[in-house]
Amino acid sequence: MTWDITGMAALANVGASPQSIFAALCASQESRRPLKAFDADKYRAAYAYEIDDRPEDGRDRPRRATRWLTTVVRQAVADAGLHEDLSQVPVLVGTTMREQRSLELWWRGHRDVALEDLHFGPALKEAFGASTTYTFANACSASLYALGMATDMIELGMADTVVVAGTDALTEGGFGTLDRVQNAIPHALRPFDATHKGMLMGEGAAAMVLQRAGTGMRPVHARVRGVSMNCDALHATAPDPDGITRAIRDAHRRAGVRVEDIDLVMLHGSGTPRNDVTESTVLSRVFGGDVPSPRMTAIKAMTGHTLGGSGLLSLLMAVLAMKKGIVPPVLGLTDPIPEAAGLGLVQGTPHSGDLGIAQINAFGFGGINAVAIVEAAR
Repeated sequence: MTWDITGMAALANVGASPQSIFAALCASQESRRPLKAFDADKYRAAYAYEIDDRPEDGRDRPRRATRWLTTVVRQAVADAGLHEDLSQVPVLVGTTMREQRSLELWWRGHRDVALEDLHFGPALKEAFGASTTYTFANACSASLYALGMATDMIELGMADTVVVAGTDALTEGGFGTLDRVQNAIPHALRPFDATHKGMLMGEGAAAMVLQRAGTGMRPVHARVRGVSMNCDALHATAPDPDGITRAIRDAHRRAGVRVEDIDLVMLHGSGTPRNDVTESTVLSRVFGGDVPSPRMTAIKAMTGHTLGGSGLLSLLMAVLAMKKGIVPPVLGLTDPIPEAAGLGLVQGTPHSGDLGIAQINAFGFGGINAVAIVEAAR
């Protein structure tokens, strides 16, 4: 069984649409900026991948994640040719922090934050009449978890159309935690390069409309072949290679594909030494042998880690890569780590070629893993 992707929308630090984000990725322009969200003097990290939408006074505003969410849902629904009335359409949202930043601002004296502002449901109800909304706070794999649940809802006959989204804004709690737990502080996110030191946070939102095959009104962007989800729970923060391997192999099984069928892998690529080594080791294990490695890229090198929505953002970039036959390079990758030897990491300039099937990786703290397989619409 496959599911049709009929609508897409996204925004990030490098663009306000999937097409503009993809073009920026291919152009490989450095996109990190000095931290603006809060007082950088309190932290070792001086940079982030923020969306520049604050007022001229530079003060942070509440409900930014919610505004981005309603924006991308509206755009994805329009792209699919659907009416904005979502009273009969489930909306599934993946996030890490929800509106924690709004809570931080309220604590610091903002009075225009209400309790209902901390949940996405009321905003989706007000904007679209959405009566069935679910929020999944599954760390960095949240939006792909939401996608997996959407495929289940359609397969079980609970809906013919589901909107899947992800959104996160920088929070001082999250930024400060990373600043304290990372041994070294990176000046830029450099996945799979020998100079990698760790993760830097980014901001963004993404949405897509998923429909039962053949029921959409517009041409299909791509098709979801299968989504795998697991939680190995081996360690609070360290990734487990066995748990990730199981997730990848289960995704291939669900999608009915072989390793040699995969043309593109969108890496989780968080830039932390432990993740990069683990992900490289697992992929070398899965794609080892006589079969040429698929092309691989990691968009967090330009967008930063957009947390709960990062998996869905990578998936939309995979759809455009398959449409255009172009894979953006990994920004800053000049000296790959030894564990990545033999993998088809795209370096320097975009790679051109025929791309039919893509794998998207998303791995979160606590061993919350999700892997999606997407097929080009021919």
